[in-house]
Amino acid sequence: METYDALLAAITPTSGATRTILDPATGTAVGEAPVHTVQDLERAVAAAEAAQPAWAALGHDARSAALLRAADAVERSAEELARLLSREQGKPLNGPNARFEVGACAAWLRVAATTVLEPETVVDDGETRAELHYRPIGVVGAIGPWNWPMMITVWQIAPALRMGNAVVVKPSEYTPLSVLALAKVLNEELPEGLLTVVSGGRDVGARLAEHPAVGKVMFTGSTATGKAIIRSSADTVKRLTLELGGNDAGIVLPDADPKAIAEGLFWGAFINTGQTCAALKRLYVHSDIYEAVCEELTTVAAAMPMGNGLDENNVLGPLQNRQQFDIVARLVEAARDSGAKILLGGNPATDQPGHFYPATLVADIDNANPLVAEEQFGPALPIIRYSTVDEAVAMANALDVGLGASVWSSDPVAAREVAARIQSGTVWINKHGAVDPRVPFGGAKQSGYGLEFGVEGLKALGVPQVING
Repeated sequence: METYDALLAAITPTSGATRTILDPATGTAVGEAPVHTVQDLERAVAAAEAAQPAWAALGHDARSAALLRAADAVERSAEELARLLSREQGKPLNGPNARFEVGACAAWLRVAATTVLEPETVVDDGETRAELHYRPIGVVGAIGPWNWPMMITVWQIAPALRMGNAVVVKPSEYTPLSVLALAKVLNEELPEGLLTVVSGGRDVGARLAEHPAVGKVMFTGSTATGKAIIRSSADTVKRLTLELGGNDAGIVLPDADPKAIAEGLFWGAFINTGQTCAALKRLYVHSDIYEAVCEELTTVAAAMPMGNGLDENNVLGPLQNRQQFDIVARLVEAARDSGAKILLGGNPATDQPGHFYPATLVADIDNANPLVAEEQFGPALPIIRYSTVDEAVAMANALDVGLGASVWSSDPVAAREVAARIQSGTVWINKHGAVDPRVPFGGAKQSGYGLEFGVEGLKALGVPQVING
């Protein structure tokens, strides 16, 4: 374990171009990030190619042991990593935020290391014996987002490494320090050249997506960027796992208990101050309990403190960047102008530093309103009234995305029946966004394709090979 200052110093460039990273809560400097180039990427890919065969040759057991040691290293530096994450991304230390994210990194490493993936005997009838194995891909490119920079990076690299691949990571330009620091800690337990972070701009990401030596790209981010990666990867027929934009719907059935579900609804929508791909972003509530749900949800939201993430009392923080702040503000104002009712929030302070937008609940809003139809990716939740379950399901399925969804009910059987009708990769019941490293996760429609986590996630980082004979 090292101090926060030592960790930051270890990732601070001593030469080359740099960019100052600002704290979204205060506007003050967090540190200097390297501005890597395409040439730096080429060197990283070459190093990965050189390191990968020996890593693959170690076998699953030795690679798993290294990942478990890497998880131990994350835990030794957990507080320092969480503090850096809070300062760079903005999320508070407490609640389901910075400390939670660093803990999740260790948890995902451990599950990736210990999940069993045995060869599968497909046919064995006395005449034919066919076995399905999974071999390393080679070099994997990992392109991550700014909202959960450490955790999603681990989602990408842990199964890739476990399956015998080398990884080159391209972090978001908004949150490179967190990923650089995480990789520094992980590399204490990994061979040199196996895991490299290239902190560059869009040109670096574009080259990674098209690089002939990269056999697979894992990407979490917008649907538009995902489509660009698909195009860039076509000439080399890369394997892809894409976790793209979502606009998750939640349906509250008329038998739900408004008070009992209010806190779950709140965190489903406002985890990481709403900056989560699989957060609850549009809530459909039956007219019989609409007013009660609005009242209970407002009570919970009003009690949640927002402020600087390093303050131990806060559980909501700023939006990570001004661009996202402006998107949320525009959508809320459009809702206000349309006649929707602002139950809470909608009035960001203009006399303080930081990108703070208050937790905002919007009722009596039309389903076609931009706040509902567009992914706001921030702390603003539209609450839409419905009359029949068929109507709610139709509205939930109307968009071209389908990452996650949820159904809220006192009747598990009824909830499952509705869940089966929703077009999304995951449907939660009486919770939202609760990902688990053992449970496959992926999107439907334009929310992407490919599965992460668990056995299916490991398979996605290997090349299937059938041995027949």
